[in-house]
Amino acid sequence: MSESSLRLVWVYPDLLSTYGDQGNALVVERRALQRRVPVTRVDVRSDQPVPTSGDIYLIGGGEDRPQRLAAERLRRDGGLNRAVANGAIVFSVCAGYQILGHEFVNDLGRPEPGLGLLDVVSTRGEGARCVGDVLADIDPQLGLPPLTGFENHQGITHLGRTARPFARLRIGRGNGTGDGTEGAFNDTVFGTYMHGPVMARNPHIADMLIKLALDVNALPPTDDRWYDALRAERIAAATQPA
Repeated sequence: MSESSLRLVWVYPDLLSTYGDQGNALVVERRALQRRVPVTRVDVRSDQPVPTSGDIYLIGGGEDRPQRLAAERLRRDGGLNRAVANGAIVFSVCAGYQILGHEFVNDLGRPEPGLGLLDVVSTRGEGARCVGDVLADIDPQLGLPPLTGFENHQGITHLGRTARPFARLRIGRGNGTGDGTEGAFNDTVFGTYMHGPVMARNPHIADMLIKLALDVNALPPTDDRWYDALRAERIAAATQPA
């Protein structure tokens, strides 16, 4: 597959990179290179313009104030929205997921406009935080195995008409709405509350993003024994009695 190449953009690692979410960029890069797909990785800090020529954009989680700052700068910059309009793929986690929606509650307790790339609105829950391992079934149309991850948030994310749940919960609280949903997606934009990092626990998600970006139906197989062992360990931990 060396005739293809991939431009990977890690957005605002100085603001949005909690719980090892930068590992997602490492996994996507590694899984592309294993298929001999050349990768150009660009880490874009919050004082830099977001390039519009990327193929895959990754956004991690963050604390409340950095999340507000990231949203303000991404709105002002406009590069991510232009990239999506050009057909780019975006995968976001936790705070990044909320930023991609229409609105979330910021660190000042006020509604903060998002980027409107996902038809979701996030509020802040009043009860206990959503914390713990999660196991869920990813939307069948994506053709992926079950989702495993770790959630730690107090958000409640409501999906609008054009957003599909990324997964349906078996264990965990996901979007926090009580309807059994976790995350959201449309054609090229994905959001989840899962840390882990989620790509290390779910390498098939990384492969899905690569296939979408390269516009191919399949990738050459790789040695997934390490990933399989990690997945088995974390799924067992999630399903064992407390």
